[in-house]
Amino acid sequence: MRGVTVSAIPTFAFHIFGWKQAVFQRYFPECRFTFVPLYAGAHEFEKEWATRILQEQNPQIFVWSLRAPDGLRAFASEHDIPIFFIEDGFIRSVEANASRTPPLSLALDSGTAYFDCREPSDLERLLATYDFDADTELLTRAAAGIRFLLETGVSKYNSDAAVDIENLYGPKSGKRVLVIGQVEDDASIQFGCLPAISNNDLVRLAAQENPGAQIIYKPHPDILNRVRLAQSDPQDVRHLCQILTQPLPMARAFETIDHVYTITSLAGFEALLRGIKVTAYGCPFYAGWGLTDDRQPNARRGRVLTIEALFAGSYLLYPRYYDPQTGKPMSFEETVDGIRRHFSRLTAPAEPYQPTGPRWQAWGPYGILGWRHLLTPLVSPIIAKIGHQRDTVNYRADPIQFFRELSNPKFRLLGRILYPFDKEQV
Repeated sequence: MRGVTVSAIPTFAFHIFGWKQAVFQRYFPECRFTFVPLYAGAHEFEKEWATRILQEQNPQIFVWSLRAPDGLRAFASEHDIPIFFIEDGFIRSVEANASRTPPLSLALDSGTAYFDCREPSDLERLLATYDFDADTELLTRAAAGIRFLLETGVSKYNSDAAVDIENLYGPKSGKRVLVIGQVEDDASIQFGCLPAISNNDLVRLAAQENPGAQIIYKPHPDILNRVRLAQSDPQDVRHLCQILTQPLPMARAFETIDHVYTITSLAGFEALLRGIKVTAYGCPFYAGWGLTDDRQPNARRGRVLTIEALFAGSYLLYPRYYDPQTGKPMSFEETVDGIRRHFSRLTAPAEPYQPTGPRWQAWGPYGILGWRHLLTPLVSPIIAKIGHQRDTVNYRADPIQFFRELSNPKFRLLGRILYPFDKEQV
């Protein structure tokens, strides 16, 4: 309405990394963000942030994943403050790993993160209650969306890496089983699979239950790219399986596969879309609806859904899609078509991600005349040796931000010594 000013929603965002903050401001222009220091704990929340939140009129809370200080959820419930747990959506990027690029979709859930099997999420409630049969238009759209994904090969992470599957897998002489590796300390396993299991355990289970089959183990892209560290050594199960070590788009990995084993990976759902049998050891969002071989039953679920209904709820109704450049809301179809067009116009491999770093400063946290910039060539080899492949790039781009966002408090303290920065930003 003209002449009416709509106030921005005061939004306190927890555990949002520095590079994501501009993305959130672009995707949620209706929000006035306060980004809480990354590793603020229960004491800091109770002492400072609870009061600041209550001082605002009609505030809301965003939490990345489930990384909230103890007591935050109870506080929000007590004061009737909306809280949303946020995760990347099921179509993430045109990169083949968790690079620092804006997500193409986000899942906002007022219950819990969608991968948390301990209690119902908005997605679980949606799948359990929505009258899909009555919404024929939605199911028609879902069927078209499934065909679109299968024809384009679009997945959560996307890559145009060329690969000859027949040469990679070898001649097919019998049953072929694909084991999907995950990052084993990821929250999706921690909260989505209650019995402890490793990738190697999953390989052993697949080999035990499928004697004589060709077992193919595909490690997670972030492990292959050393963006994340492996918790178990694939070499320990090399005698049981063929280990894929080269980049391989997920859509291509499913070719000639008869059975997929996964803990909680979205790849299990993508296999279902292709009519492949899926054994889910954990309880991902797509398990418990009559389509998977479930090893961790969920008493809250049990409704039988068609693959079109499961897709409609998970990909069409639940997530939000965005233009990563403008922040404009997009539809599922526009997003997938954008990925298809992105790869169709590529004539050469994309340059690796190079984040923009801070300009040289003559004073402040970089010291008088900016002498701390001289530390970069000395510290970089150490980070490369004990960290991940992308860590050195991120450190060179912004040393202060790099140390500030490390999960280990001892390393953050080291960063404050090398590059002093404000306590509020720790």
